[in-house]
Amino acid sequence: MEIKKVLVVGAGTMGGGIAQLCSQKGIEAVITDINLELANKSKARIEKGLARRIEKGKITEADKQDVLSRISAAGDLSYAKEADIIIESVIEDLEIKKKIFTELDTLAQPDVILVTNTTSLSISAMADVTSRPDKVVQMHFFNPPTIMKLIEIMPGSKTSQETLEAAEAFATQLGKEPVVCESEAPAGIVSRILGQLLNEATWLVDSGVAKPAVIDKAMTLGANHPMGPLQLIDFIGLDVHRTKMQTLRTVLDDPRYQHPPLIDQMIDEGKLGRKAGRGFYDYQKG
Repeated sequence: MEIKKVLVVGAGTMGGGIAQLCSQKGIEAVITDINLELANKSKARIEKGLARRIEKGKITEADKQDVLSRISAAGDLSYAKEADIIIESVIEDLEIKKKIFTELDTLAQPDVILVTNTTSLSISAMADVTSRPDKVVQMHFFNPPTIMKLIEIMPGSKTSQETLEAAEAFATQLGKEPVVCESEAPAGIVSRILGQLLNEATWLVDSGVAKPAVIDKAMTLGANHPMGPLQLIDFIGLDVHRTKMQTLRTVLDDPRYQHPPLIDQMIDEGKLGRKAGRGFYDYQKG
């Protein structure tokens, strides 16, 4: 079934990006969060980003208005009754996600698929609080969703083949290249591999082997990466990176995911990356 209406639960960077992507593909998108103010702020960030693209000559004012016309904001989950598919993209807290999935299950039409954008939490645990575990699936969008081509799809223990195929078709409808995992595993493919790479870069800084700019230069020139690992952590957010590492360290019982004390220190100092203006680099100075 072609998707025409999407509810995105979570008005953060990823939620807003997913809503914008859907709108750009002609799909009506509603962003919702714990209150309407947060959802409106998300839409305002989208509008600001589109305005910058106008300044760069990438799009026209008419293009901007067209995209915004299909995005609306809400302060509750009531729109779930009308959505063709629902995408959850809130903070990486399993109890919060389970609470949301429980409520979505009571509101959404019986045949509607419930998607989680989680990178490291249990899909099965979210599915098990619903009456439709066969219709719960992970679709991991990458940041920024409007640009990154990949969507990683992963089943929970009870996800049906029909749901996996529907998720893959939806990814294609969004103009993305889907990859489908055979079974559930913490963090899937990209985040599992990338997590260790990013973590190792932070250990190199912590142990004084090299400064962030040197490490990033080495990886962009030596490994042909488009962005250095520490630049990427700043882009993701140090707090988000730490949460992923803590989850993988616990779930996999693998010391390779243990983050260095430096990350805790930087977070305590408010150095969360680009969103805070400071991280491994100082963005306040450009």
